[in-house]
Amino acid sequence: MHTLIEILAVAAILANAVVYGTDVFGAIVLRPAVASVDDRTLTQLLGHIHRIADRRFSVIGAVGLIAAVATAVAAAVGGRWVSAAAAALAAVALIGFLVVYTRISKPVNTVLTAAAVADEVPADARGLQTRWESVIDARVVLQGLALLGLCVALVAA
Repeated sequence: MHTLIEILAVAAILANAVVYGTDVFGAIVLRPAVASVDDRTLTQLLGHIHRIADRRFSVIGAVGLIAAVATAVAAAVGGRWVSAAAAALAAVALIGFLVVYTRISKPVNTVLTAAAVADEVPADARGLQTRWESVIDARVVLQGLALLGLCVALVAA
């Protein structure tokens, strides 16, 4: 059971690290860079980034969440209570991330993607970006907590 917990925790860490790293990049690099471009560039750049990322990252995020839940279950079945609790807290953080993403980020991504594909600029492009940016720090914190929990689950396995 010990090895299974480790394998699942590592899979969850690797998948969620991809999302975490991307969100950190968005918070500390993309956000200030986008503030310096015009609305057309913002729409084209972010619309096409979201067009690709939303398709590819959904699989990565799903693997990360499933692996986190599986880590918690395997640890509980194996009587590794610290690992089980840490992985369960990680799963809760990931569910929180998913709620924030689907309610705030994804709708913005959808509008910017449609505008970029149609080669249009939404009248509220800056407002959309401001809405997206309003939750990027929360997304980073939730992913960071999930990774911390998964690392504890791995070490305590």
